Amino acid sequence: MLNGKYKLPLKQHIGNLNKPCVQEGDHVERGQCIARADGLGADLHASVSGTVVEVNAAYIAIIGAKPKGDTFVPLPPGDLRERIRSAGIVGMGGAGFPTGIKLSQEIDGGTVIANAAECEPILNHNVMQIEANPDEVYRGLLYAMEAVGAANGIIAIKAKHRQAIAQIKNVIRDKRITVFPLRDLYPIGEERALIRDTLGILLPPEARAITANTIIINTETLSRVTQAVEYGRPVLSKNITVAGKLHGSPKARVFMDVPIGTRVGDLIEASGGINGDYGEIIMDGPFMGHSVTADDVITKTTGGIIVTMPFLDAKSPLGLLVCACGASEARMRELAKKMRAEVAGVELCKHAVYARGSLKCRNPGVCPGQADRVLRLRKAGAGSLLIGNCSDCSNTVMSLAPKLNIPVHHVTDNAMRAMNLHLIRKLHR
Repeated sequence: MLNGKYKLPLKQHIGNLNKPCVQEGDHVERGQCIARADGLGADLHASVSGTVVEVNAAYIAIIGAKPKGDTFVPLPPGDLRERIRSAGIVGMGGAGFPTGIKLSQEIDGGTVIANAAECEPILNHNVMQIEANPDEVYRGLLYAMEAVGAANGIIAIKAKHRQAIAQIKNVIRDKRITVFPLRDLYPIGEERALIRDTLGILLPPEARAITANTIIINTETLSRVTQAVEYGRPVLSKNITVAGKLHGSPKARVFMDVPIGTRVGDLIEASGGINGDYGEIIMDGPFMGHSVTADDVITKTTGGIIVTMPFLDAKSPLGLLVCACGASEARMRELAKKMRAEVAGVELCKHAVYARGSLKCRNPGVCPGQADRVLRLRKAGAGSLLIGNCSDCSNTVMSLAPKLNIPVHHVTDNAMRAMNLHLIRKLHR
């Protein structure tokens, strides 16, 4: 493969900007540390071997070839926690909290929950990873339990993924670890929803998982823990689902071990390329993803790349119903603009409250009813609604809005249409 340019952002997870430790013109080997964590953060390593051609306040760019094998500069010796910290691992389910910091906590007698929910629709790289290498995820869970002093481990995965469940059960050799089948609802993978369903504890919105003597860690993150501990492999790559309006069938394509810093457009081209007109490119899932361009790059937290159908005009002023489990108000305003609609009013879901600096749901995935919000938005002049709600909230909106002749749009619509999937509207239990 010809050499390409890989741009590695200095901030691609929760925490501070990394501090570069290389200069322009340096030759780097794959796996070499190129930027150090500054306080809350995780070290950054070269995802390819090559020449550093740019170092600035935002990223480090390397000209190099996509690796043919999995050779890398191994991590220095260290104990379990140091191996995890020095590998630059972060939460790969989207949140991106540094794993070295998360697993430096003590939960003596507590529980580590492996989040295999793959909560967002369309994405399936976590489930495919379990099917391809269940033992690597299982061993990562054991290492995480050892690091924090946990007494038990739970692998939480949607019941519909029967093959993945069978394969992960087949490799479990420790009686402290069990598999918990989850319902196929959004946002069943949210951390407080996981704790509620697996342990029977509903934490208040301001509480963290540690309050329940629990740590939650994504399954891909666990596989990177295994790689760091056993092979000295730093985080160099990411598993990605690519889907949407592409040449060929609408089936999602999964790419394993995509080098960090890979251009989004290159990954789309490797999937067949965009098929005609499209609406936008979403990075991550339909609910929580954000719009990007072909020149943006894959980071440690990227889960999906989805090319959506073109936008339909709303044809009337939109009322925005913002859910803590879905798109932010800013994202919904962006979508309204792309739908050529004025925003008539904004309402928060009845269960949404501000906690820890962002919107949180009092009871994720359980809706108290949204009738009053729908009526307020109609009174504000909304001729149609744009919602980003979870499965249950969407149910309650659809129980009233059609009766009032108010059309309903969901933030996931264009992505779901691109995959020929049912739109998120009325949930039939």
